[in-house]
Amino acid sequence: MAEKAIYKVGEKVVYPAHGVGVIESIDEWELEGKSWRLLTIRILETDAVIRVPVEKAERMGVRRVIGEDVLEKVFNVLKERPAKEEESKKVSWTVKHRNYLEKVKSGDVHVVAQVYRDLMLLRREKELSFGERKILESAQQFLASEISEAKGISVSDAERLLESFFEEELKEGES
Repeated sequence: MAEKAIYKVGEKVVYPAHGVGVIESIDEWELEGKSWRLLTIRILETDAVIRVPVEKAERMGVRRVIGEDVLEKVFNVLKERPAKEEESKKVSWTVKHRNYLEKVKSGDVHVVAQVYRDLMLLRREKELSFGERKILESAQQFLASEISEAKGISVSDAERLLESFFEEELKEGES
């Protein structure tokens, strides 16, 4: 049986679709006759407070901030330029949108990086729709907050770092 994660007050963790937060407290709560230990997580970017049962935190996707080794893999995802698939053009925007949303909500940093990369590359070909821009913003915010923590840099520096992977595409798209 896998060992359960042990959380500590003051520790920084990632909550799927919200980004990096800090554990403010671990409290005992009584709910419907059952006792729960709850993590109180304050999301750094939005100041939102989320309470998560300790027993369910891992299943809900709560995890520690990535380290340098994982960060390199994320950067490799951003550097990849996948071959264009004709099949993807046949998929409706509704299905693509739903898939992108599910991927961003997963909290898997590699998957979110793929969504960010794909939308940044798509932006080169066409103006993004409102929905695409919102998903791109969410993916960028999520990645920037985690990169910021992993590298010890500001969120704005992390955003510039993310965009630097696409500078060539951005210049070509403006021409």
